[in-house]
This record gives sequence, structure tokens and C-alpha cells, in this order.
Amino acid sequence: MGPGDPDLMTRRAYAVLAGDARWVYPMKKSEGVSYALDIARRAGLTPPADAVALIFPMTRQPEPLARAWGLAAAQTLALLGEGRDVAFLVEGDASTYATFGHLARTVRALAPEVAVEVVPGVTSFAAAAAHLGAPLADEDDTFAVIPAAYGVEVIERLLDEFDTLVLL
Repeated sequence: MGPGDPDLMTRRAYAVLAGDARWVYPMKKSEGVSYALDIARRAGLTPPADAVALIFPMTRQPEPLARAWGLAAAQTLALLGEGRDVAFLVEGDASTYATFGHLARTVRALAPEVAVEVVPGVTSFAAAAAHLGAPLADEDDTFAVIPAAYGVEVIERLLDEFDTLVLL
């Protein structure tokens, strides 16, 4: 879906969502809204009437996360069993700290025969660099993307090891 600006959604993502795939989108139970779904709406796309919210908890506890991924994967497989493609909306890029990675791994574990296409997106850090007009890395610069949750000690150490450090 891109970093939030609907104008940065890729043409491929727009085409997939404008097609006949069933939409599924992540939602935090506590908030009752989906940022990814909002980006699609602001891009001028109308969610299908049969779009489905997949609820994901905001926790780092392995047990509730595993249950949520298992339930979301089972829901996705049931929808695929209806004979239509399923498009999972995700903000940013599907391969960078996205809920999609967990869902895709779980679906593949449960049903290895399911074909999964990943549509690359625009990351927030690429959009921020473009907005600033500054490169993230030049020529021989080192570049790292890490979770901001690593903590100050790890981040301070990595600042000495990389020319550019992106925290997500």
C-alpha cells in the first residue's frame, strides 16, 4: 500500500486491488481501524463488500501471536477455498517488518501448495529520504534497517558500525 501517501501505491498493487481478488486486511483489535485499508480508500479504491479484517494483537508475547497467525492463516485458507484469489493489504512493503511475512509463512506451512505472490511496495524510509531529497546511502556507505524496539544500547552500538541506520 506504500508508506501512507496513496499516490505512492505502486501501479501493480493498485491493479491487484482493482481486480476481483478478495481483500483481507490487518486490524489491531484495540483500535478497530486498518491503516492499510485507509490507504486503499484514499487511493480511490472501494473495498469490496466481502472484504475481511484479520485481527492481530499488539504484543510481543509468542503464544498470543502464534494463535493470531494460526487463526488468520486458517481464515485466509478458507477464503482461498472459495475459489478466488486473496489480496492481503499491508502498509509499506510486504517484505519489511510487515504482518504479511508472518501470515505468508503460516499459510505456506499449513498449505505448501498455495502460490503466494508478493507485490513489492514503497517503504516509509525510502519515502522519507525522497521527501528530504537526501540519499540513504552513497557509493560505499553502509546501511541497516532495524526494529526500533532493539533498545538504546544496541542502537548506539550500531550507530558506530553503519553510515545510515533506519529504525522501524
